[in-house]
Amino acid sequence: MTVVGRSRERGVETLSLDSPDTRNALSAPLVAALADALADCGKDPGVRAVVLTHTGGTFCAGADLRDPPPPDALVGLLRQIVELPQPVVARVTGHVRAGGLGLLAACDITAASREATFAFTEVRIGVAPAVISLPVLPRADPRALARYYLTGERFDPAEAVRLGLLTASGDDVDDVLAPVLDGLRRSSPEALTATKRLLTARVLETFDRDAADLTALSARLFSAPGAREGMTAFLERRDAAWVV
Repeated sequence: MTVVGRSRERGVETLSLDSPDTRNALSAPLVAALADALADCGKDPGVRAVVLTHTGGTFCAGADLRDPPPPDALVGLLRQIVELPQPVVARVTGHVRAGGLGLLAACDITAASREATFAFTEVRIGVAPAVISLPVLPRADPRALARYYLTGERFDPAEAVRLGLLTASGDDVDDVLAPVLDGLRRSSPEALTATKRLLTARVLETFDRDAADLTALSARLFSAPGAREGMTAFLERRDAAWVV
C-alpha cells in the first residue's frame, strides 16, 4: 500500500502523506516511505524543491500509537528534511498535532490555509515533545512555545506564524505558496543548497548536541506507566486518570 504519494511539476517534487485512515499518523511504514522518497529527491538533480503536503483533513496526527516508529527513525527523518540539499516547503490544509509539528519545524518554508489547527498534545497522553524539539526549539519563540508545550491547547495559523512554526497563512494556501515556488524555480540550485546550509546550521547543532538525550527521554517516557494510561485513555476516548 502506498502511504506517500509523489508528483512533479517544473522541478518541484510534491510528496503527499497519504494515509488518511490513520490521519497520516507517523507509523513505522509511513516514516520509512517518506525517508525513502526524500532520499530519492536528494539525489535527483531534476528536483529544485520539495513540497510536503497531505491527503485528507489532517496533515499529520503525530506518532501512530498502534504502530509507532522507533525514536531514532523519527530523529533520522527530521534530520533528513533539515539536511536535504533542496529546500523543503510544507503545504498544510488541515490539522497538525504533536509529531506533525516536528515535520513542519524541520521544513524550510511552511504555509497553511486558515482552517488548519495546531497542538502539541504530548502532555495530554503522558509524554513530552522530546524528539520533535530538535527542530522546534531552535526555530520557535521559546516564551510563546512554553504555553502550548505545557497545556496541549490548540492554536490557529496566525498564532503558528507568531510562534515561528509557520512562514505564512492565507485563505488559499496555494496562492500563498505561488510566489515562493516561483522564486525557488528562478534560483540557482547550487545557491539554494548553500543558502539552506546557512539557515539550518543552528538546527543541526541542536541535533548533534541533543539527539541522543532526547531519543532516550522519549523512549523512557513512552514506556512509563503514565504514558500507558494516557495512550489507553486516548484510544478509549476518555479522560486520563490524572485529569482533575
